[in-house]
Amino acid sequence: MAVTIKDVARAAGVSAATVSRALATGERVRPETRERVRQAASALGYEPNPVARGLITGRTGNIGLIVPDLANPFFPGVVKGMQARAREVGMAVFVADTDEDPKAEFALVRALSQQVDGVVISSPRMSEDELRLAATQTRLVLLNRRLGRIPSVTVDNVGGVRQAVAHLVALGHRRIGYVEGPRTSWANRERLRGMRAMAAASEIDLVELGSFLPQFEGGVAAADQVLASGVSAVVAYNDLVALGLLSRFTARGVDVPGRISIVGCDDIVASSMVHPALTTISLPKEMTGRAGVDMLLQLLENPDQTGARGPASRRELPAHLLVRGSTGQAPPEVPPSPG
Repeated sequence: MAVTIKDVARAAGVSAATVSRALATGERVRPETRERVRQAASALGYEPNPVARGLITGRTGNIGLIVPDLANPFFPGVVKGMQARAREVGMAVFVADTDEDPKAEFALVRALSQQVDGVVISSPRMSEDELRLAATQTRLVLLNRRLGRIPSVTVDNVGGVRQAVAHLVALGHRRIGYVEGPRTSWANRERLRGMRAMAAASEIDLVELGSFLPQFEGGVAAADQVLASGVSAVVAYNDLVALGLLSRFTARGVDVPGRISIVGCDDIVASSMVHPALTTISLPKEMTGRAGVDMLLQLLENPDQTGARGPASRRELPAHLLVRGSTGQAPPEVPPSPG
């Protein structure tokens, strides 16, 4: 015989209405009562009916996630983290890919807003005005972007780049390049800010190159410019760009790291599978996805935090440098690049 909400209520010593509130949202239920109800439900094997719960709470139990490019190995890690956390709280994630199109982002926010309880946008490419307008359409959380009072989860891009440049300086590099990603990318602007700050503090010669597609092909396209610039080391916008650089350098017979050192960013799986393995700034992808769900749950519990109302909700996660084979001592003198 199926366990009912009344069975849970009797076991927890509360009313059926309290059980419903405790399992649906937790609002207006004391923490100790909510925990007692959840323990009783778990012990009895009770599973709330999602349709009935939606009728009671007005919620769908769904979260929208918008990413710029699912083909980029960085974003599946974010998706995985979000899905894992959503399952833990009985929710589902709808994933949409914009193919790096800012116009598609806003259209997807509007379309998803009718089907989900809130939307998480990872690395949005929209303008600030468009993002503010999107925040009026639904409960909105930003990943890898910070804007005003819109809740956000970011990574310490500046700190990560500082670690990378400090590593290169310690290896003797004094002329360092940065291959930029999309100029619409907040993370790109933060990484460039970190590069400029370190260049000023360390008195190195920074060569800014960009912008390029945040893909393998973008790195291939940038490689010849990097070599022509005379740098002895280069930091790439992401690992895909760094892998493109490595591929082109190899094709031209340029020794890595003997002639030039390369640092990527993201720590995607492929970064450790190439030769030499890629030194990279490791970002907590799955943790970012989980944190995005938690922040959206906070919005559901405290709707006055949405948009411009209430205090800003922000969380910044750490980045750290993984030193591998693609960085080494600076050459005594940067030789001419082979043709």
